[in-house]
Amino acid sequence: MSLGLVGRKVGMTRVFTEDGDTVPVTVVDVSDNRVTQIKTPETDGYCAVQLAYGKRRPARVNKAAAGHFAKAGVLAGHTLKEFRVNPDQLASLKVGGAVGADIFKVGQMVDVSGTSQGKGFAGVIKRHHFSSNRASHGNSVSHNKPGSIGQNQDPGRVFPGKRMAGHMGAVHSTVQNVEIIRVDAERQLLLIRGALPGSRGGGVTVKPTTRAEKKVVAAPKPAAKSAQARPAAAKPADAKPADAKPAAKPAK
Repeated sequence: MSLGLVGRKVGMTRVFTEDGDTVPVTVVDVSDNRVTQIKTPETDGYCAVQLAYGKRRPARVNKAAAGHFAKAGVLAGHTLKEFRVNPDQLASLKVGGAVGADIFKVGQMVDVSGTSQGKGFAGVIKRHHFSSNRASHGNSVSHNKPGSIGQNQDPGRVFPGKRMAGHMGAVHSTVQNVEIIRVDAERQLLLIRGALPGSRGGGVTVKPTTRAEKKVVAAPKPAAKSAQARPAAAKPADAKPADAKPAAKPAK
């Protein structure tokens, strides 16, 4: 339960680190996030903050939404998003106030949600990564077909959820545990590592990640043994010293 922001996907670019490495990033505009409602356990049964983003002409706003925006004293927006927060976070927020990009920091891991790009009607090979059939040796116009979709008279039907051809994309998608590379508080921009769902200009939601960080513990390196600590190599029992003289032969 953490406060996030609603934004717009501007596009992709790259930034360079101090070491000269290039990092692909997606630019997200999170400007003008305004608080339209604060929900408390006393009035609503839970703690949440509702944010509005974007602008909408008054002619495109119905009377119920217009009254809701007027009560908060903010401009009408085209996107409303609610974030569950802790009770201690409500103290710094007020209805009609603004929430900026400074709630995030560089290096923070976030989850970004949006609507993926629509691909139209797609077959099973593109949509579900099926393998195609043989293109020769008697295969007649069925090398890209899905194959059998049912069984025998029993059960005599197609099971729900069967992977078949259909509309691909244009669904709600979330990319988890991505890193914030840069925060531009002046222009209210977030530069997030990698690709994010949606097309340029599409709406996205950025909030702190819900995935637990995996701590990688390096194995301890063995201590180096000094020359004094090394045991002397044992000599074989039949070994003769270097200065030993050969035994004298007995006189005849």
